[in-house]
Amino acid sequence: MKTHDMLRLLFLSALWGGSFIFIRIAAPVLGPIYLVELRVVVAGLTLLLYAMATKRPLGLRTHWRAYLVLGAINSAIPFVLISTAELRLTASTAAVLNATSPLFGALIAAIWIHDPFTLRKFIGLVLGITGVAIVVGLGALEPGIGLWLAVIASLTAAFFYGLGSVFTKARVHGAPMLGLAAGSQLGAGIVLAPLVPFAAPAAPITLTALVAALVLALACTALAYVIYFQLIANIGPTGTLTVTFLAPVFGVLWAFLFLHEPITLGSIVGSIVILIAAAFVTGFRIPFKRPSTVGATSES
Repeated sequence: MKTHDMLRLLFLSALWGGSFIFIRIAAPVLGPIYLVELRVVVAGLTLLLYAMATKRPLGLRTHWRAYLVLGAINSAIPFVLISTAELRLTASTAAVLNATSPLFGALIAAIWIHDPFTLRKFIGLVLGITGVAIVVGLGALEPGIGLWLAVIASLTAAFFYGLGSVFTKARVHGAPMLGLAAGSQLGAGIVLAPLVPFAAPAAPITLTALVAALVLALACTALAYVIYFQLIANIGPTGTLTVTFLAPVFGVLWAFLFLHEPITLGSIVGSIVILIAAAFVTGFRIPFKRPSTVGATSES
């Protein structure tokens, strides 16, 4: 992996890890529906303008149905669930729980597209459940029904991310990757639009909350997608998968530095267990090769 791709990967992980602190800031003020609608519409329009400026095809006319479905299951629903969960959860806890999405993806793939559910994946699933129990049970949050409802919402969001990945593999063929990004965000905006009139902001809108929402849309969504697809083109999907493991680390770090959330032993141990579980399920290996003695190159 080249140095500039490694830097892109770290930057992308930092952006997606940071999304949880911006949600934690903006969601209590704007409310989940308003926040997500602002996020996906601004991100979608920004990606649309980027595609027009770079003359990149989006395939909107051909794949609009797929983009609409993907926008619902991979953006609108999980974004709202995470924003709702973070009314109760800390940003760091939400970031760690989100790392379970590959576990759900493996289960859905086994049922839908008959992807073999191996012993390795079963071990990963058991480890993932154990990790979630450790994070919640030994974390810094006050136990209660509200906590468990928030955890369920966060895990359901991870389920929809897993569903979105399998849907893309099974039903979306030939769509340009930038089209998937822009189209799904615009599709998510269309799906949520009918709910906006019935979901007033929870509190008077503040400049801090508005800035957090805009950074979430422009940096953590639009810019992040551009970097993500560039990485796929440069180092392939396996190397880019590293972001699944790095983003929660940044999420915990940013929450500690900027929101002063405590880092407990439970969150550390649970995070490690969940990340190991994700590695088992995805079959992830560090995407580096040792250089050969002749004509050595760095590639993934």
